[in-house]
This record gives sequence, structure tokens and C-alpha cells, in this order.
Amino acid sequence: MQTIAPRCGARSGATRARSGAAARFGIPPGVGRLVLVVAVFLGALFAAAAPVSAHAALTGSDPKQGAVVDKAPASVSLTFSEKVAMSDGSVRVLDPAGKRVDTGKTSDLGSNTYGVKLHKGLPDGTFTVAYQVVSADSHPISGAFTFSVGAPSDTKVALPDQEVGGGFVGGLYGFARYLSYAGFILVVGGAAFVLGCWPRGAGVRPVQRLVVSGWVTLTASTLVLLLLRAPYTGSGKLADAFDMAKLGDVLQTKTGAALVSRLLLLAAAALFIAVLFGAYEKRTDPKERKDLTFGLAIGGGVVALGLGATWAMAEHASTGIQAGLAMPVDIAHLLAVAAWLGGLAALVVALYFAPSVDSDAVRRFSRVAFCSVIALAATGLYQSWRQVGSWSALTGTRYGQLLLLKVGLVAVLVGIAWISRRWTARIAEQAGDMAPEAAAAAVVEKRAEKRSEKRSEKHAEKHAGKNAVAERVEKKPVTVPAGATGADPKDSKTSKTSKGSQDSKDSTRSAQLARQRAAMSTAREKRIRDADPNRSGLRRSVLAEAGVAVVLLAVTTILTSTEPGRTEEEAAASKTAAAAQRSGPLTLKIPFDTGSSDGKGTLQLDLDPGRTGSNDMHIFVKRPNGSAFDIPEVKVSFTLKSKDLGPLPVVPDHIATGHWSSSGVQIPMAGDWKIAVTVRTSDIDQVTVNKNAQIG
Repeated sequence: MQTIAPRCGARSGATRARSGAAARFGIPPGVGRLVLVVAVFLGALFAAAAPVSAHAALTGSDPKQGAVVDKAPASVSLTFSEKVAMSDGSVRVLDPAGKRVDTGKTSDLGSNTYGVKLHKGLPDGTFTVAYQVVSADSHPISGAFTFSVGAPSDTKVALPDQEVGGGFVGGLYGFARYLSYAGFILVVGGAAFVLGCWPRGAGVRPVQRLVVSGWVTLTASTLVLLLLRAPYTGSGKLADAFDMAKLGDVLQTKTGAALVSRLLLLAAAALFIAVLFGAYEKRTDPKERKDLTFGLAIGGGVVALGLGATWAMAEHASTGIQAGLAMPVDIAHLLAVAAWLGGLAALVVALYFAPSVDSDAVRRFSRVAFCSVIALAATGLYQSWRQVGSWSALTGTRYGQLLLLKVGLVAVLVGIAWISRRWTARIAEQAGDMAPEAAAAAVVEKRAEKRSEKRSEKHAEKHAGKNAVAERVEKKPVTVPAGATGADPKDSKTSKTSKGSQDSKDSTRSAQLARQRAAMSTAREKRIRDADPNRSGLRRSVLAEAGVAVVLLAVTTILTSTEPGRTEEEAAASKTAAAAQRSGPLTLKIPFDTGSSDGKGTLQLDLDPGRTGSNDMHIFVKRPNGSAFDIPEVKVSFTLKSKDLGPLPVVPDHIATGHWSSSGVQIPMAGDWKIAVTVRTSDIDQVTVNKNAQIG
């Protein structure tokens, strides 16, 4: 079996100086810089990812958003784009004074619609409906809208600015999700690399540490996710992570069950790792080793499938269209990622830290990586169609844009992998009958012989002079004084003491020599690794693959926390259809107060037909007693913040006392428009009042 010996290449003195600190800490050259670049990129990427987008959307309500009804409804209902988890208190209805007027008991009305009953005898004015639920793919969503009874009014309701799932807890939760994916890839892919590509790697300590680190990372991140689940979907307060009552509620949910199942499977994975790096590594009999390999492959495969299912059963694949097919496809996608990227991480560690790597192992992994890419392409294509659904969603939604970025990174990764395959083929071609490690060792020996010959020639004369002096000293007679050979008891004790001291010095010297031999042996192994230029190229390309893979994993983590393009477009279409079905013009009643003695009143804005395109706008201004209020000036502007459109100014004409009008008011697209009306009641007294309304 051939082995591959690595090479770092010649470096200048300046480069040696720069890499000295890294070498002292066991960090390969270039790894520190790569880690720094990746860390900065991930920091920026995670900073841009918060807050997390929702995967379910509110598509309708009764009363509708912004509606003005004649009498107070008996209940309020909300319709979502998919099934959501809702508990008592998930929907709150607040009156203009900020007091709750709902019963607190929510009910499932079917067809993704949920309702809450209201108390009787409600006053007129503007009511606020606030909701906070968990979508079927485990992501929390929240929002609010208003409706009015009789006529709109001021409201004292103040909703928190922070979205559910955001803030510090949301950032921690997202980072823990990233670590859980990374741990899964390392433990599954690393173990598969050892078992299927490089059985001898079971006895290599750096590879063992990699797989065990993956297991520890996955276990720790799963525990953190379980504890943070309550504050992540609820209050956003870190202290709630240690509330046992809320933790018990989490365990009753689909996500809680998935996380607990993952912890149980990780216990089985710990046993698998212990056997892989213990009994399996010590087996020398081929038949016993083959039988144990088969057993580990079956057991490890079952555990890996189970771990993958804990993601599939609680995230995107578990909801939406074709969920029965999407879940096994999602598991296959995760396992393909683990086999490719986890095996790649194990190969990087082996190439940098192992004395040698079997070239057959590299070729086997190359085939595994190729098959994994094929599986990723097939499963990824299906998942993309399922989550995006249209070309417009691919380019016009955040999910689609992230998906395009992920595809680009995969393309880069495949290109670098192709370069790695070329290095592998070159190693196999140039090895010949001699293993690359043996060839590298021969190169090292030749270099050592040349250096030894130069040192011998340089110091030959000096050593010759010292030998001549020693010979002259030996020829001189030695005179022994009389009585010097007498046996003195004190001399005997001194001799024994000197002998004991000499024995101690000899043992210390032996230990020093043993350490020197070990250091020389390690240095020789490094020189042998550094003598093969082919492995140097393979190392660099595989390290580049690993760097791109880290970034790819970060993008994937963010992608799983983003609202799918199909859902986003369906929600937008539902809102547009609901707006199109509204009968009659849009009517808003907005109170104002400029602060002067005669500065209070109410304006009514009518927009007909209240849809995209051309509209007629009428504004009626009245005093508190209901009479027409003749004011000097009224100005209106329309702003659609979600599309960075506006403000679009409109200056209506004065038609009659308290009546202003404008024709041809253009609303370019449907959306939740902010309508700002500026009312001037004197030369110095004016105020701007705002109101949001769904138009189009």
C-alpha cells in the first residue's frame, strides 16, 4: 500500500520568522491566516443574519387589517400560510387604552386559521391585535395589526421593537445551530472516512481528536439549543433558559422531541466511537476486523440516519408540499454533506498531522466525494424547487439570493476538489514501484549525507590537531607518590558516594538522550513529509476546500433560518388577493391636534377604488362637534417602506369648506403603505399624522 509524504516547500528566512510562533504551537503554516479570514467572514455573515426571518406568514384576518367595522366583533381570527403552534396567550387583543379585551383562550378553527374570543361591551376606537406563534418548521414569528370599531382613534398600545427570535438570545441560538451542523459533519463524516477510506486512521491520534471534538460539539450545542428554545420562541430573556416549567413546555413540542432524540442518539454514537478507536483499532486478525467493520458500518449508518432525521422532522422538510418525500431527501442531503465535508476535514488533519497517509485512502475518498456531489446536486435541485418554486422567487427573495450564493460556493468547492483529484492522480503516477514515503526518505537521507560530508571536511583539521595533542599526553609517564595506593576507609566511602552520584548522572543523561532521540525521530518524520512536492500541493488544495466548506456551512445555516421564497410569494399573493377583494373605497379617519386653541379635529381620507393604479382622493376635515373645519392647507404623502418607495407627495385642491380633493393619485404597487397627512390650522400651527393601510 502506498503512502503520501507531505512537503512544505522552501521558505525564506523572513517566512520562517513569521511562522515560528505558529510552529511552536503546532499550527501549520497558513492555517492561522485562513482561520482569521473565515472568522471575520462568519462574523459579518452572522451579523447580517439577525433577526431571523419567519417561515409562516399571516395571510388573512377577520376583521381585516385596517378595517373599520360598525360594531365590535365577538372574536378575532388569524389565518397563516402554514400550520403553526399556538398556546393560550399567543394572540392578544388590546383596546385603545392598552387593556386586554380577549379571553386568552385560543382555538384551532381549521385550514390554518386560529381564533380568540373577545369580551362583550367593547368601546369604539382602534384595537391592536398582537400575535406570537411558532411555525411548523420550528421558527418563531410575531406581528401585529389594527382594526377600528366605529371610527379610528388614538391608541396607547406600545409594542416591543425587537422581533421574536432576534436579539442576543437569537444570536446565541443561531450560533448554536451552526455548531450543531458542524459537529454533525465532523462526527459522521470523520468516522465514515476512517471506516470506509482509511482504516489505519483509527489509530491516528489527530483523527481521533477530530471525531471526538465533533461529538462533543454536537452534544453541547444540542443542549444549548434545548435550553434556549423557550426564550428564543418567547420572551427573548436569557434567564428563561433556566425556567424548568418552560423547559417542560418545550419538551412537549416537536422541536423539543427532536432535540431529546438527538441526545439519545448521541449516546449511541459515543459507544460507536469508543469501539471504532478502541477494539476496532486493536484488531489484527483480518476476518475479525472485517466482521467488526461490517457491524460498525451497520450500527453507525443507523445512528447517522437517526441524527439526520432529527433535523428533517423539525425544520423545512417537515412542512409544506410533499413532506413525505421531502424528509428522506433532506436526510440524504445531510448525509451527503457530512460524507464530503466531514471526510474532507479528516483528510486535512491527516495530511498535516499524520506521519503518512495511504494514497489508496485518498483515492477512495475522492470517489466518495464525487458520489456525494452527485447526491447533493440531485437532492439540492429537488429542495430548491420545493422551497423556491419560481424564477421570480429565486432572484427576488432573500431565500433565493442566499440559495444562489450557496450554489456559487458549491461550484467553487467542486472546482478546488477537481484540482485535488489532479494532485491525487499525479501522486499515483509518479509513485512507481517505490512508495512516496520511501522516495521522500531517500531524498532526506541524501540531503543528510551531503550535510554530514560538508561538516566533516570543515572540521577535519581541527579534529586532527586535537587527536595529536591527546596522543602526546598519553605517551608521558605518570608518577604515583609513595603510599598513594594504600586502602583508606574514608577513601572507600568517598568512592561509593561518587559511584552513586555517577549512577544518578548516568540515568539523567539517559533520559536526556531518549528525549533527544524522540525529537530527532519527530524531526526526521517531518523532513520525510516535507520532501514530497506532490503532497504539498494536495495539502494546499484540500485546505482551500476546507476553508470554502466552512463558509458554505455558514450560508446553509442562515438559509435554514430564512423564509422560503415559495412561502414569501404565496403570502404576498394572499395579501394582494385579500386587498383586491375589498369592496368600496379605502376610508381612514384620523384625529389631529395642532396644539392651538382651535387646532383639534378629525379628517377623513377616502381613496377610490383603493387599489394599484389611478385613484381619486377626497379629504373631509371636521371639528370635534362634527361641523366642517375650514383650514388653510392639507398635504398628503404615501411611503412603502418594504420597497424603499416614497414618500410620494400629493397636494389636493381646496374644493369647499372642509373638503379637499385630488384626482389621478397613483399607487404603483400593492403593499402596506404609510399615509402621512400634514394639517395646518394657522400660519404657525401644523401637525403631521400617520396611518398605515393595505392598498392594492
